[in-house]
Amino acid sequence: MGNTLILAISVVLLILSFGSAYGMRIELFSDKGQDKSDDGICKSMAEPHNYVCEEHTVRTGDGYILGLQRIPVGQSGGTSRDRPPVLLQHGILADGTTWILLPPGKSLAFLLADNGFDVWIANSRGTASSGHVSLSPSDAAFWDWSWDKLASFDLPAAFAYVHQQTKQRVHYVGYSQGSLIALAALSKKHLLSMLRSAALLSPISYMGHISSPLVRVAAENFMAERLYQLGHNEFNPIGDAATKMLKDICQKSGIDCSKFLTAFTGQNCCINKSIVQAFLNHKPQSSSMKNMVHLSQMMRNGTISMYNYGEKDENIQHYGKPRPPSYDMKSIPNDVPLFLSYGGADALSDVKDVKLLLKSLSDHDGDKLVIQYQEDYAHLDFIMAENAREIVYDPLVAFLTLQ
Repeated sequence: MGNTLILAISVVLLILSFGSAYGMRIELFSDKGQDKSDDGICKSMAEPHNYVCEEHTVRTGDGYILGLQRIPVGQSGGTSRDRPPVLLQHGILADGTTWILLPPGKSLAFLLADNGFDVWIANSRGTASSGHVSLSPSDAAFWDWSWDKLASFDLPAAFAYVHQQTKQRVHYVGYSQGSLIALAALSKKHLLSMLRSAALLSPISYMGHISSPLVRVAAENFMAERLYQLGHNEFNPIGDAATKMLKDICQKSGIDCSKFLTAFTGQNCCINKSIVQAFLNHKPQSSSMKNMVHLSQMMRNGTISMYNYGEKDENIQHYGKPRPPSYDMKSIPNDVPLFLSYGGADALSDVKDVKLLLKSLSDHDGDKLVIQYQEDYAHLDFIMAENAREIVYDPLVAFLTLQ
């Protein structure tokens, strides 16, 4: 397999793994196209569709500066006063454009704004919309985090900011890793005073049954750990480390890596070519290599635990015990309104893992839990499918409206 094909596949595959809906620069395949992400999400993605959009920033307790975009009203205008706020959280290797890839009338952010909600779009640390008060992305310390920090710092900071700005409790919608950090926070009884409801699309929690063969090969062969030990702190989907990882995966798995989309996400049912082109017109966002290690640990162990430092002494130093603490999904309060939507063809949010989550929620108040199952949906369908509005978003908007 030639180097050009390896690079192309690595970009798409590693973007898609664990839930990204954000693409690469089209220049990888053509000298045509233009990446406008440097203009900011509002200017490049929302304002061209005649939506009012505001750029905000919030500082986390550990010094990261995160971008937030706000769409306060729909295309018909009006006032943002008393509109219920909703915070949208993307998955890994993506940013807030996840929610506005589809055109008006189909993208969730636009639909919510048009249906009377005050929409806030979060961007996690490591994305282009983030920074730090003292660290640069070239510093190893900038990347010294896993999703634990997203749950304990990024998410509470975004919630507190939206709550303070709107003086209202906040609806939350999380996709893939965005659902994982919410579940972790709720299991620790965080966010409750600011939360109105939570909707989880293609939810990630337990990961022991992930059926994506390429992702499993990477985890079972400790590929992220090896790169981390070699000093790769940033996981850049178009960087040398990602390319090397993909080469190793393809060699070890015996899989035809040209079938990359299905091999990673499952067979997405309903994504058309125009949305794929929109996907390709944007560049991926980095995560930390430590985060990739953490997710790999969860796949191998089948548990939802904090990051394992590998040595008892290090774990004791961080946690006061030799093994990392677990997030107990049964500890999520039974009266939190929850909407869960998952797919039968999803190779990352596997049905068996979702059922483990649902088992943990078996005592949840019956009138506070809505479960939606779409047999032919795979991972990307939840944020890119042509029929996502009819299948997922309209029921989701109805759920939020009733809370």
